[in-house]
Amino acid sequence: MIGIGIIGCGYWGPNLVRNFSSVSGAKVIMISDLKFERLSALASLYPSVKTTTNYYEMLKDPSINAVAIATPVSTHFEIAMESIKAGKHVFIEKPMTLNSEQGERLIEAANKANLVLLVDHTFIYTGAVRKIKELVDNKELGKIYYYDSMRVNLGLFQHDVNVVWDLAVHDISIMDYVLGYRPVAVSATGMSHVHGSPENVAYMTLFFDSALIAHINVSWLSPVKLRQTLIAGSKKMVVYDDLEPSEKIKVYDAGITLNNNPDSVHQMLIGYRSGDMWAPQYSRTEALRTEAVHFINCIEGKESPLTDGAMGLRMVKVLEGTIASMREKGHLVPLNL
Repeated sequence: MIGIGIIGCGYWGPNLVRNFSSVSGAKVIMISDLKFERLSALASLYPSVKTTTNYYEMLKDPSINAVAIATPVSTHFEIAMESIKAGKHVFIEKPMTLNSEQGERLIEAANKANLVLLVDHTFIYTGAVRKIKELVDNKELGKIYYYDSMRVNLGLFQHDVNVVWDLAVHDISIMDYVLGYRPVAVSATGMSHVHGSPENVAYMTLFFDSALIAHINVSWLSPVKLRQTLIAGSKKMVVYDDLEPSEKIKVYDAGITLNNNPDSVHQMLIGYRSGDMWAPQYSRTEALRTEAVHFINCIEGKESPLTDGAMGLRMVKVLEGTIASMREKGHLVPLNL
């Protein structure tokens, strides 16, 4: 039985407690948060779980084999490093750290201690995203032309990270997993409309060593909540709407065909194709439960982390490049991933 400790019981922490409590082979031993009222609320739901406002108590507990960290990004490195030094496997919220230097140090420490370091890029574990990857891997979409995403809503404004670190990281991780290509440069612009707060609106363009291009629009200042992604290929196109209750993925047999006949050089070289649309089936298992099971299997040596420290580090490097570009009003910043 793998003993689990949860550090941070704000927005995401209760979901971690619920899922790890229901996973075979795992047991939530202790939860920690600075606010007593949060601990009290969870204690009423899980009376057998210990509570503490000092996570060091958790790190000293020999019955706890692993910790899940759901605290503000600015605290990730310190808590994760202390956990690794205490011999605990680490499940850490995205983004992994505030900068790549911290990420590299965490990876090195976890490797030396032979401990699992898994970054919670939850979308990678959704049935919808995994189905899209299956379509891409099977070449059903053909050559990928572009990735275009809009991820906007009203709030939640955060004080320690901007909207890119909060929302765009989802699309960056989805692209890393689904497309199999890594960006070589980024151009980004953003703006803060609240004095003294980080950017709440941002636009990113990612470039690759091919004709593939990606565009991401993220905002905390939208009157409506949208989670829509379009992936266009030479054969088919996918529309992914995460807010759809059932048919989150729609595949369109639509696109263009090129006429390469030299005898038709003076004629229109582009033809248009519009065929059927269908909504493929995919697993409806909650992503976080799938991820929790995966984490336990990794600790037991049955699987290797899908969203490991190396993947988390790539995401941080893209975010760093994005912030650098935003400071220079969209200046193109090379990425070394």
